[in-house]
Amino acid sequence: MSTSDPLEPYDAVVLVSFGGPERPEDVVPFLRNVTQGRGIPDERLAEVGEHYYRFGGRSPINDQCRALIAALRTEFDGQRIDTPIYWGNRNWEPYLADTFLAAEADGHRRLLVITTSAYPSYSSCRQYRENLYDAAGSTALQIDRIRQYADHPGFATASVDAVLAGLDQLQAAGHQPESARLVYVTHSIPTAMSDASEKATRGYVSWHNTVADEITRRVSETTGVGYRGDLVYCSRSGAPGQPWLEPDINDHLAVLTEQGVGSVVVVPIGFISDHMEVIYDLDTEAAETAQQLGLGFARAATAGTHPAFVSALVDLMRERAAAARGERPDRAVISGAEVGAYLCPTDCCVNLRQPDRPALCQA
Repeated sequence: MSTSDPLEPYDAVVLVSFGGPERPEDVVPFLRNVTQGRGIPDERLAEVGEHYYRFGGRSPINDQCRALIAALRTEFDGQRIDTPIYWGNRNWEPYLADTFLAAEADGHRRLLVITTSAYPSYSSCRQYRENLYDAAGSTALQIDRIRQYADHPGFATASVDAVLAGLDQLQAAGHQPESARLVYVTHSIPTAMSDASEKATRGYVSWHNTVADEITRRVSETTGVGYRGDLVYCSRSGAPGQPWLEPDINDHLAVLTEQGVGSVVVVPIGFISDHMEVIYDLDTEAAETAQQLGLGFARAATAGTHPAFVSALVDLMRERAAAARGERPDRAVISGAEVGAYLCPTDCCVNLRQPDRPALCQA
């Protein structure tokens, strides 16, 4: 690698994602991987898999990873970055361990990881780092990652554009966009997991609120309308008696209707692409709830391959590489936000089931 390469000392980049089934016969084996160690019978997994079967037994997430890699490659080419990009999943093919072995066999030794989860918490950060540790175990690779990036200005720009497009959709459908409520959605997690995320960072909920506030501010400035925004949750799972973050989006839509709100733009800021939690929980369930309530409904796009988001990811890679070279790079964040960590403290977002389980990218 030449010394002029902006990603030096990294000789390869790896996109790490959750993974998803590509065909109906993959659904139950995929869900076995996701729920490994919990003793859930296949009959129950098949019931859970109905969300996938409803869409032909295929998750959109793998195609979205392919599209993001293609967009990153185009951005790399524009910036004259020759570094190869690999892809590995936690729960389905291509498996992360196989990807690391392939990168090592190709002669790479120091990898820079981008995860498709942008916030701090156990499930959205530390669990990925545990999987990195497991996958790298049989290699001699050195693996670093970019910081948590939901509060990067490029992510916010993509979301602002999506909200503005959603407001246009409401107007085209005959609603009054100036009276719409912005409803920000993320994946619910157990409250104990959320509390654990606050021990070494500002926490899962705080990060989302900061991102939502920035988007609301910028949309209000652009439109000249003082919009209000609410943070809500989707995709709750687990035992009924276990406390999870609330309110659920469907419950919240009912409350807004009672308050006289006539329309909403639903903004999935907790997700970077339109995977199952978006196309089922929002585009299907929440949309049906809104229709039953007589509530105008538009769903803003996820960041996906928005140019500002793709550019932000490359900026974050260049920033991490500069830090690895011992430089002091600028670290862009939105107003009032926390700069994410390259190396997480040992007590950050602790694994409540296995507190001693090792993880990579840890101080």
